Amino acid sequence: MNKYHANGKFLLSGEYLVLQGARALALPLNLGQSLEVKTIDIQEGMIHWDAYTPKGFWFASIFSKYGFTVHASDDMAKADMLCKIFSEIKSLNPNVLQDKNDYFFVTRLEFDKDWGLGSSSTLISLLSQWADVNPYELLKRTMGGSGYDIACATASKPLIYHLDNGQPIVETVDFKPAFADKLYFVYQGHKQSSGKEVKSFKERAKTIDFSAERAEISEITDALVKTTSFNDFCALLSRHEAIMSRCLDQPPLKSQYPDFQGIIKSLGAWGGDFFLAATELPEEEVFSYFNSKGLKTVLKYNEIVL
Repeated sequence: MNKYHANGKFLLSGEYLVLQGARALALPLNLGQSLEVKTIDIQEGMIHWDAYTPKGFWFASIFSKYGFTVHASDDMAKADMLCKIFSEIKSLNPNVLQDKNDYFFVTRLEFDKDWGLGSSSTLISLLSQWADVNPYELLKRTMGGSGYDIACATASKPLIYHLDNGQPIVETVDFKPAFADKLYFVYQGHKQSSGKEVKSFKERAKTIDFSAERAEISEITDALVKTTSFNDFCALLSRHEAIMSRCLDQPPLKSQYPDFQGIIKSLGAWGGDFFLAATELPEEEVFSYFNSKGLKTVLKYNEIVL
């Protein structure tokens, strides 16, 4: 049996504009997804797939090892996507699945599947590790996106990510803020479709020049890594939110929590998943405030970021 692991992620800066080359600060997490692969002493030309979340069984599928067509599944959409991924893997590396035995794949997600921490990107990374293919190329051929989450999947520390003529550039950084105990990740209670949001932004970018905003966001990203001041860090987050608010023509998330004593910054696709709360409030008050708003999942920075 072969085992693999990939990290989840948060995108602290550069959301959306990372698609246009902005420098983005990304955080790999200690929660991710694992993959176990073994061959079965059966020769029926099948791949058996079982997936689990922390809550237990998620879904199962059986599909052809050669034509990558679904034979049985309790979630056809997921099974069809798996077949598409395997088809592209075979195109990238014809040597995989050459033996006669059937295969059994088991994935185990380490976070709630609705949290948006990278269930798709970790899957792409895991299968790329197993098949020895370029994960960025596999992502491009299947789910799309900037690829920052692929970089996080195998990173051991925070990184700055950007695209240079479409090619991923990854720089690991020593981002260990002394004020990390003042930073929290809060789940909004619903998952946002990153693919849908990316497509919408790309359409918007066809008619609007975001080059000035891209440069400013890159400058903020670099400043976030260097600052040792909590107040300066918060000012940079607020400036980032204001810029992206203009780019997306959406109000900053803080407008939904006007009485919160601190800074709130969207992470990734606006309107869903997690946001960052930066505050000097005591921990119990932070949890109490967001719990009173119906937000029950609050994660501390130091407990989840690698």
